[in-house]
Amino acid sequence: MAVDLHIHSTVSDGTQTPAEIVATATHLGLYAISITDHDDVAGVAAAQRAAGEKLLVLPGVEVSTDLGDIEVHILGYLIDCHNEPLVAKLAEVRARRVGRAHEMVERLNGMGVRLDYAEVERIAGDGSIGRPHVARALLDQGIVGSQREAFQRFLRKGGPAYAPRYKLTPAQAIALIRQAGGVAVLAHPGLCRNDEAVREVINLGVDGLEAYHTDHSDSQTDKYLQMAEQQGLFVTGGSDSHGPGGPKPVAIGSVEVPDAAAEALVRWANNNGGHITTTG
Repeated sequence: MAVDLHIHSTVSDGTQTPAEIVATATHLGLYAISITDHDDVAGVAAAQRAAGEKLLVLPGVEVSTDLGDIEVHILGYLIDCHNEPLVAKLAEVRARRVGRAHEMVERLNGMGVRLDYAEVERIAGDGSIGRPHVARALLDQGIVGSQREAFQRFLRKGGPAYAPRYKLTPAQAIALIRQAGGVAVLAHPGLCRNDEAVREVINLGVDGLEAYHTDHSDSQTDKYLQMAEQQGLFVTGGSDSHGPGGPKPVAIGSVEVPDAAAEALVRWANNNGGHITTTG
């Protein structure tokens, strides 16, 4: 058995619903998963309802932050998905994402690329709107041949249609997760491409490192496992799957993550009042 503690659903920028994710994970025989949508926890309850007793679904969220000019993502596990300060702050972040999406469409239009914002809204549906939805709109309109091309030509950081996103600091995200009863984990530290930044986030009080990740080499995984052991931190991992229709399709369960990663979180929750289930 194995676990996948980093999965995105249609609630943010994934391409599978929470129920579809649960069905896939159950078919694969996974022991536990976590829905870690960007700045939104609405998919957690839906996944837990779909899972019933078949699969352990741990509450999760992924919060984008900036440490200087380095983008740092903080995963929150075992959070109370009904915690009012958490829900309010995530709602504010999502509202600012809407403004960002408008700005990207306006930049595209200013370049002569005709795209209707309503089409981006339609694709996003009830999900938290983001760059992948703009990319899919460009693909649907035949402006690009793939979502990857949309990012490379227009939407990558520094690209002609890129618009900066409102972000918290790592310290703010850690505090937000902690006051919601959860544990904060630095996502894919290898993507920071700066181990000094990783150490700085550890010093800010993060509780764990995501050592196992799609984009980590074996040597990076070993390095972050050792770093977590030295610092007494949780070790987590996951595919970071956005489903089969994402700009970079990654299959659920495609990263080997030991059951112990989920078991350690469950033990902590049982001893410290963390939230393993939610309602709603």
